[in-house]
Amino acid sequence: MNDIKQNIALFIDADNAPASKFDDVLSEVAKYGVVTIRKAYGNWKSPTLKKWEELLHEHAIQPIQQYDLTKGKNASDIALVIDAMDVMYTKNIDVMCFVSSDSDFTPMVTRALAEGKVVLGFGERKTPSPFVNACSKFLFLDQPDAVEITSNAKPKNIKSDTKLINLLRQAIEATEDDEGWADLGSVGSNISNRTSFDCRNYGFKNLSSLFKAIDLFELKHGQGKSYLVRDARKGKKT
Repeated sequence: MNDIKQNIALFIDADNAPASKFDDVLSEVAKYGVVTIRKAYGNWKSPTLKKWEELLHEHAIQPIQQYDLTKGKNASDIALVIDAMDVMYTKNIDVMCFVSSDSDFTPMVTRALAEGKVVLGFGERKTPSPFVNACSKFLFLDQPDAVEITSNAKPKNIKSDTKLINLLRQAIEATEDDEGWADLGSVGSNISNRTSFDCRNYGFKNLSSLFKAIDLFELKHGQGKSYLVRDARKGKKT
């Protein structure tokens, strides 16, 4: 993580995000810098936003009122995107953070990335995959202790997740030495450069815990506190 504190703009789609997990969001974004802009969008006359309303003053969040003018249309999404574009070009912002589960903000995210911004996303697992994958980092909030998950958790069927296993193997292959061993830090960097992957979304606090739980990989200590990892199939050939 970069030690330089960056300016962060936080945009909340209150209609489609759990207020109960906002502390998790704040804990994560604090690793990147200081939140200088905090805006939440929704119909604040609706009783469904009561929990979000309780957080507004406590966390200095600016509420942006959007009435439900047309059934089936979400005016909050449009207002959020317009404000985000305005902030991106007129304010000194390094990181843009979007909290939403329902709407696809992919065009907004890709534009922000093209402008050199780091984009953080937070939402529930129903969030559209294009939005999830477009973010620099995306963290699912609809699981117990999403941010502070224990390292000994073992989610079910993780070995059967072909997409995950292929991602891990490709990252190792891209950074391995002649014997198939790859520095875990380099593997993590390779993954981060390609996708919004976060091991906490699979129930693990860090990447080493994830690899340890999957018997398809070998893990050993490298120099200092570092780890080395390799595809178990490569070890069988040596």
